[in-house]
Amino acid sequence: MAFAPVGPEASFFDALDRHRASLLAVVKRGAGESPAGATRAASRFEDSVGLQMIPQCTTRKIKSDSPKSVKKFALILKILSMIYKLVQSNTYATKRDIYYTDSQLFGNQAAVDNIIDDISCMLKVPRRSLHVLSTSKGLIAGNLRYMEEDGTRVQCTCNATATAVPSNIQGIRNLITDAKFLLIVEKDATFQRLLDDNFCSRMSPCIMVTGKGVPDLNTRLLVKKLWDTFHIPVFTLVDADPHGIEIMCIYKYGSMSMSFEAHSLTVPTIRWLGLLPSDIKRLNIPKDSLIPLTKHDQVKLDSILRRPYITYQPFWRKEMEMMADSKMKAEIQALTFLSSDYLSRVYLPNKLRFGGWI
Repeated sequence: MAFAPVGPEASFFDALDRHRASLLAVVKRGAGESPAGATRAASRFEDSVGLQMIPQCTTRKIKSDSPKSVKKFALILKILSMIYKLVQSNTYATKRDIYYTDSQLFGNQAAVDNIIDDISCMLKVPRRSLHVLSTSKGLIAGNLRYMEEDGTRVQCTCNATATAVPSNIQGIRNLITDAKFLLIVEKDATFQRLLDDNFCSRMSPCIMVTGKGVPDLNTRLLVKKLWDTFHIPVFTLVDADPHGIEIMCIYKYGSMSMSFEAHSLTVPTIRWLGLLPSDIKRLNIPKDSLIPLTKHDQVKLDSILRRPYITYQPFWRKEMEMMADSKMKAEIQALTFLSSDYLSRVYLPNKLRFGGWI
């Protein structure tokens, strides 16, 4: 059963339809965005996949004969034992559950997270195969329905209340949508504002997702599953700052820490819709609505510019160099200078209608 169209007329989506046709042609060829990849540190970049760990780096040596490594070795054995029991009993636990089994021993949640990632990497299996789940923090709204593993039917809507991203992405099935595009929104505040402004309904059929900042594993898995299932254009809406660009890169190319799962997490066809540094100049956003780059911002921006995939994104590089030259950054909220609903009423519709993505 299809969703009833309530959005703009079909001609509005001409640029999106052409973009989707070009993406489908790339998928059919089985090609990436550029002819070659590059190698960096313990990961290998492939334009059609993202950052991948090189084969010989899937092993970590840990000595148990020195005071510094004894505790780490013990924690690995402890968590391996817990994973074994979970697999044997066919039950699941979250990383938070594992931490609270002996919080004094583990010390902090990060220690558990890092060890589970190491085990997943060394065994070359996704985390779900270890029967360890992550608690989802992301939200989804729009033209989408699906069935969860336990048979629960979920219908996402364009209303003010969004649906939580499921904790078991691999288990969802029977996905149905008429969406013309998927919009990834960096921040929860912007996501909620778009819902309040009825953007999702006015641009229907579409899907919106937010990872509430740096995305958790389940949000990334969901975006990947939606791309693999429907092959609709995927766009990002992030702040025009190094942190927002970093988050966009995680969705598109992955992260070093999860490079061993790149095939199931990255969507290299993602495009940068906004906020672009060039938009700041084009729209005459006043300087008092901008924020000076901090030293940390400049270090982050330089780091991103040196990454191998930026070689294949000349338009991204140009935007980042513009930011570096101006030494200024901007949050999406800077657009409220023009009007309170400028983002949802003018900026995003125009970008989507006229192909204003890079």
